[in-house]
Amino acid sequence: MSFFKKKEGGSLDEVHEVKSVNPLIILAVIIVLAAIATYIVPAGEFERVPIEGTEYEGIVPDSYHHVDNNPIKPFDVFISFTKGLQDGAYIIFFLLILGGVFKVVEATGALHAGINNMIRKMAGKQVILVPICMIAFSLISATAACCEEYLAFLPLMYMVCLACGFDSIMAVALLFCASAVGYAGGMTQAFSVGVAQTIAGLPLFSGIGFRIVGWAVLVTATIIYLMMYAHKIKKDPTKAYNYDVDQKYRADMDFNLDEIEKMSGRQAAVLAIFFAGFVFVPISVMKMDFYIDEMAGIFIIVGILCAIVGGLRPGETADNFAEGAKDLVWAGLIIGMCYAVTTILSDAQIMDTIVNAMGTALSGLHASVAAVGMFVLQDVLNFLIPSGSGQAAITMPFMAPLADVLGVTRQTAVLAFQYGDAFTNVIAPTSGEIMAALAICHVPYSKWFKFMWKLWIVWAILAAILLIIATAIGYN
Repeated sequence: MSFFKKKEGGSLDEVHEVKSVNPLIILAVIIVLAAIATYIVPAGEFERVPIEGTEYEGIVPDSYHHVDNNPIKPFDVFISFTKGLQDGAYIIFFLLILGGVFKVVEATGALHAGINNMIRKMAGKQVILVPICMIAFSLISATAACCEEYLAFLPLMYMVCLACGFDSIMAVALLFCASAVGYAGGMTQAFSVGVAQTIAGLPLFSGIGFRIVGWAVLVTATIIYLMMYAHKIKKDPTKAYNYDVDQKYRADMDFNLDEIEKMSGRQAAVLAIFFAGFVFVPISVMKMDFYIDEMAGIFIIVGILCAIVGGLRPGETADNFAEGAKDLVWAGLIIGMCYAVTTILSDAQIMDTIVNAMGTALSGLHASVAAVGMFVLQDVLNFLIPSGSGQAAITMPFMAPLADVLGVTRQTAVLAFQYGDAFTNVIAPTSGEIMAALAICHVPYSKWFKFMWKLWIVWAILAAILLIIATAIGYN
């Protein structure tokens, strides 16, 4: 059984053969459009000052001014790809290590045996995974700001979902829809809410009560949506949006519940080490300020221990690690192209121009309309600046004083930023994490968008209602 297995003699192109545009083509078009925009949008910039308590610089309101245009030269479009790969290197290399470790653990046979036994015990009750995963992972995101870290869980979630009779889309959704809802709830996570509130001059993590209510509303709606989809594809697997591609990989996994062998002692020990690593990772992120480098180190240790306990020879371990890493190069290339878009807009100095134009468009609106307008503008900006903390550093110094003029509380302005930052990341083709997740699970972007657009509209409507309520009650 192989999670990333391809047919003999096949190529990575076969993953996207089901009438779908290759993600690299989508991103290449976006890069070209961004380059063209540098010839059309005037260059400009705000003055910036250090933001106390953070590592970022914030813009000075009313300091926007035009600068000499600096359009991207045609050759620089190609250079942006390598710059993007360098900017995203920390995530890309983490993924390569993760792929290698999973392949090593898989080679011991422990994952296959463990999942077979788990599915047999959960027969008929698999749908309970939906609320359990949504609540657990969204709470982790709401408190510890986890998002790209979930790429570590994705290979296992993919295997579990296919074995449970779900599909690859459900595997991505259970992690990254949970992450979106968690970021929207943003109870005590520092990377977006903490930075945004610091810039807006608000007490850190203040207003948590209303954000908890918002999280509960959004996570409930998401669970209902995913449960409906899960029941539909359990009843008729052909209704799954990615059915054709999933069938190919499901056959490779060969989960045969009628021929389950008893798990060996070695395999049980490997699984114990493997899952201990998964338990330690979120704890280390929340309690010890670990991040990608430290997480990669943890997984390397887990892989080595699993190989030793699982009885793999050193050469066999190295071969499997290299094979697993190779299978995630595809996801790394996608991440690099996502970062290239931001590189082009920043190098041409048109990002501030876009922020200034959007903020000016809100002037004179009614407070409730302005609050919803802030959410919409943050959504749009999130296509260009997928980083939550980066987006907060760029937009909140502008949005906070603008909120004062419009009669919107600064707490509501932060809430609008949270919702805009959270939701777009799951559908934006410039979001490195979601594009990598889709590549890992062999989900064409078009199929993912077909699954997500209705849920996204539900999120947007609920966000608008919550923002209108926040404006009405003077949320502060």
